[in-house]
Amino acid sequence: MTRILAHYHIGGVAADIEARAAALALEQSIEMPLTAVASRYVRDEVVARVANIRALGPALHEVTLAIATATVGRDIGQLMNMLFGNCSLQDDVVLHDVELPATLLSHWRGPRHGLAGLRTLVGAGPRALTMTALKPQGLPATELAQLAATFADAGIDIIKDDHGIADQDYAPFAARVVACQQAVARANAARGGHSVYAPTLSGGPRQLAAQAHIVREEGVRMVLACPLLMGLPVFDELLRHELDCAVLAHPALGGAARIAPPLLFGKLFRMLGADATVFPNHGGRFSYSPATCQALAQAALAPWHDYAPCAPVPAGGMSVERVAEMLDFYGRDVILLIGGALLAAGDALPARAREFVSRVHAATL
Repeated sequence: MTRILAHYHIGGVAADIEARAAALALEQSIEMPLTAVASRYVRDEVVARVANIRALGPALHEVTLAIATATVGRDIGQLMNMLFGNCSLQDDVVLHDVELPATLLSHWRGPRHGLAGLRTLVGAGPRALTMTALKPQGLPATELAQLAATFADAGIDIIKDDHGIADQDYAPFAARVVACQQAVARANAARGGHSVYAPTLSGGPRQLAAQAHIVREEGVRMVLACPLLMGLPVFDELLRHELDCAVLAHPALGGAARIAPPLLFGKLFRMLGADATVFPNHGGRFSYSPATCQALAQAALAPWHDYAPCAPVPAGGMSVERVAEMLDFYGRDVILLIGGALLAAGDALPARAREFVSRVHAATL
């Protein structure tokens, strides 16, 4: 039977780590004492094994478990359950990384468009892409559409809803999508542009299916989705059965579980089909370390199975003044997302948006 290799970082002293690792193997597989298992098949094939223990510091160890692939089936929810279900409740355990066998990886297709497809979508060559957000929530659909037109006229590649904009009474999904999509289309026609509007999908399975129908009817070419808010199995089925447009994954709720960001946002979101993945950049209003950001971008872009590269989207309080620094750090295989810092320009917003576009184009072409 093939095995998944799951790597955990566990706090605790060296004297206890072997017992902790053995307990973790049982907890993440059969949840009962091994002595109570009569079935030889279960003992030999189903019970997780401790594959390796490595000291990372005086009170920190990496424990690698070999988890039976058959216990997952082909369900992302069950995969997460087997990797981190019960032990996520142990506050000194972090799911650091996962090595999945090709037989399991082949069940998920990865990004349908990927970074190359996004560049084609917005008519860009091998340069970094630009993105901004419609905000704040509370504005009516007509005002959000006017804002979308301003951004499209400036040549920003991707204009997304803020993730807090959902299906509220002041800007219902259907009305907002029609207004913003048409506003961006008119701006594109006027300037010969290729800007893309990405509305936020939200709600339960029925609501998401209804929103996906509107997306298809209106010719929307990209959407924003929060995989952890809607649930990974719902996200998986939505991309598999309801959408053929590009998908931008948002990290909301990602800090609620101790899963390493490069694994969660860089690898797992990519595996499920995200074409681009948003994460808090270092130096922002809430941020990861530069090393974590670099590892996340690499996880999204590096060759893996036969998945297309997923575009990293560093965000969270970025400014136009940081464009050169961010491009020096990430290179051109990136989408730079600046939202609130553009809107803070007030009446100078059109000029500030054009400056953002100009700086990115100049630096990466």
